[in-house]
Amino acid sequence: MEKKLMQTYLYDFYGDLLNEHQQNIYGDFVLNDLTLSEIAEEEGISRQGVHDLVKRCDRLLEGYEQKLHLLERFLKMKEQVLRIRALTETYQDSNELELIVEIRAIADEILEEL
Repeated sequence: MEKKLMQTYLYDFYGDLLNEHQQNIYGDFVLNDLTLSEIAEEEGISRQGVHDLVKRCDRLLEGYEQKLHLLERFLKMKEQVLRIRALTETYQDSNELELIVEIRAIADEILEEL
């Protein structure tokens, strides 16, 4: 997965666990796509300070994911739902009953995860 997309997902899931200063800087970098220099100027700190904070936040957020696996479960469930959607569209075209069995199996997997 692209690094920026991964950072965005991690921020969405775990950003509230960062302190306010970290949220502001990391949010500007990841969500608002500001450069390190732009953030440094806005915050009145060095570019290196912003860089270090972003790297520290990356490690923190990745650590939360390694422990909690919320993003991993979300992405797996999203993939399963997309598969269900594709199977139902195929079923509408073909009326193959084995597709219903596969859809039920995927739904059961999702329910087990919850």
